[in-house]
Amino acid sequence: MAVAPVVAQAAEPASDPTVFHRSEALTLRWHLQAGINAVAEQNLFWRLADTTAPGSGFDADTEWLEFYAKPGVSGEAMLGGGRTLYGRLSAVGSYTAGTDAFDRGDTGAATLEEAHLGLRGTTAGGIGYDLAIGPQELKLGTGMLVASGASSGFERGALKFGPRKAWSRAAVARLSQGGFTGTAFYLGPNELPSSDGGNRLAGVDLRRDDGEGGHLGATLLRVQRSGSPYVQAAPGGAGAPTILPGARAGTRTLDLYARTSPSTGLLAGWTLAAELALQRNGAIDLKAWAGRLQVSRALAGVRWAPTLSYSYQTFSGDDPATAALERFDPLYYEGSPSAWSTGSKSSMAFINSNVQAHALALRVQPTPRDTLTLRYAHVRANELRSPIQFGQATRLDTSGSDANLVAGVTRPHLSDDVFLEYSRVVNRHTYLSAGVAVAMAGAGIRDAAGGRAPDWRGAFVNVVINH
Repeated sequence: MAVAPVVAQAAEPASDPTVFHRSEALTLRWHLQAGINAVAEQNLFWRLADTTAPGSGFDADTEWLEFYAKPGVSGEAMLGGGRTLYGRLSAVGSYTAGTDAFDRGDTGAATLEEAHLGLRGTTAGGIGYDLAIGPQELKLGTGMLVASGASSGFERGALKFGPRKAWSRAAVARLSQGGFTGTAFYLGPNELPSSDGGNRLAGVDLRRDDGEGGHLGATLLRVQRSGSPYVQAAPGGAGAPTILPGARAGTRTLDLYARTSPSTGLLAGWTLAAELALQRNGAIDLKAWAGRLQVSRALAGVRWAPTLSYSYQTFSGDDPATAALERFDPLYYEGSPSAWSTGSKSSMAFINSNVQAHALALRVQPTPRDTLTLRYAHVRANELRSPIQFGQATRLDTSGSDANLVAGVTRPHLSDDVFLEYSRVVNRHTYLSAGVAVAMAGAGIRDAAGGRAPDWRGAFVNVVINH
């Protein structure tokens, strides 16, 4: 049940109150984003800690408050010849009062977020360019692999909000003409000090947009440097998994993505999307894959403007019967329910590796300011007796408080998730969200819990301002 603090920006009014300096050559603006989030959880991780670590003292029922503020300034300088020099500087302060879902509490931090300079313009041949260096946000494609460039939660607080997004090291170069865009990048994530793997990524993204909401693209990237480990199933699935230190280094990924949303013809009102990613790393004999199919239908002219969507997403797991490693590495994916989370509550227990999910969503708008979204996900494991949870937002520590399921399950059904979310645009700068969710354990989780796993329930309500 992730909470996304980034909200849609309305069109800039004729008189922008955030502008504190404007001249013919230079414009300076201030920015402020802030939020407060109240969260309650019951039967966290289906009370697996009661079975796997009964002496840990982990409390499966908890409530907490999250706070964050993100102030910043940005500027644009006109250099002549159609060139613009731009930059942005911001920081994030966050705090959690109480104990959160990962047994961390009364923690917070202030960190640098964005601090980049860029130059954009158009060549004499009509090719647009945009070059930027320094900490900045970057999302490629659909956010399957490259989106969340920074970590929150744990010692930084604001676990659910996740207000940090910017990569701490970034160099991004774009060229564009017509509907084509090419992006070259070098990135280093802003990881938590307690789990910093020293990761560096580099690659290119090529994309064509059709002007009707459709696109076709490909991302090719390589992990240039990493101290982050991989996990491999024990032979035959019997025994503890093997930890492979620093195994992420050298992993290459090719991601192909496509979307079409025609405005006329037989498919008008429909949106179809597909994605396929392949991973290789010869040093550790890694051959992994992942993919997603999506279809949605907007019912134009129907009261409350309903949109119904279905998706199937799957991420390979390590086959215990082979010596190779088939476990997909999801890298830095966008983990909100509307993006790449696998389940709502279950996404806190399962990353996008060795899982698959059928998901349905119904979105309605009773008024232009009010939106209701009902989501359902049926989550299963791809490989039995193979690691399920490991990587993003997890630890090597296998204590009950982290509810790691690194030994895998013996039956594939993991959970069924239901999530109801309400959002209201209070005014141009203020947004209210509230939600309730329940994750019902499947046979695989019930077996891991000794035969009984109560429903994991949660609720939240938050307010975010964005200037």
